[in-house]
Amino acid sequence: MTNLERPKAAIIREKGSNSEREMANAMYLAGFDVKDVHMTDLISGRETLEDIQFIGAVGGFSNSDVLGSAKGWAGAFKYNEKANIALKNFFKREDTLSVGICNGAQLFMELEIINPDHEIHGKLKHNDSRKHESIFTSVKVQENNSVMLKTLAGTTLGVWVSHGEGKFNLPMSEDNYDIVAKYGYEDYPANPNGSDYNTAMLCDKTGRHLVTMPHIERSTFPWNWAYYPKDRKDEVSPWIEAFVNARLWVENKSK
Repeated sequence: MTNLERPKAAIIREKGSNSEREMANAMYLAGFDVKDVHMTDLISGRETLEDIQFIGAVGGFSNSDVLGSAKGWAGAFKYNEKANIALKNFFKREDTLSVGICNGAQLFMELEIINPDHEIHGKLKHNDSRKHESIFTSVKVQENNSVMLKTLAGTTLGVWVSHGEGKFNLPMSEDNYDIVAKYGYEDYPANPNGSDYNTAMLCDKTGRHLVTMPHIERSTFPWNWAYYPKDRKDEVSPWIEAFVNARLWVENKSK
């Protein structure tokens, strides 16, 4: 598959973010032509996302979390006209997908992208432990309408987490949210943050936009996992299916 045949995806990153190479690699392995987009590209107008169909907001500690996780990153979108317009135009289109992982999830929740119709918005708060948590845990993928994760419904998969503000604070009843995955069990440390409804991943009503605190992009190879079943001889872990599903959806939209 040449780059001309591959649908276009973009990594969105900010100063202090990380895991952009892992995300780019997962996208590339799944069949995307991947572009690196820094916030300065969007703020200056060098990048408009007009030809991009899939964006990934990466993990890490943008602006060193000085203002709180992703608060400064969200401000860069809110208060810079060109970046603001580029992102709003991207989400207005119906042929686009997005995933926000860890810091990227905090960004999208801060920008109120997942449930834009809610009067009271969910946010990501400090972990109940009041400290940074970095562990290998597991999540149970629920029946869901996420473009990326629908085909993995019913599975329990290992995954890495690393965050200080990963608690989904969801002020409405559970039926108001499209919860894609929950932690393996509700208690600490499997749920490392105390999220409402044991939430690990959410999507919007269309299923096109996903936020996940667990780092699926850091868990794409069996050797990434702290434990992997002996009887499986996989070259890649099941998490790569999420990115393949994204590519298949985009290709279908382009027909």
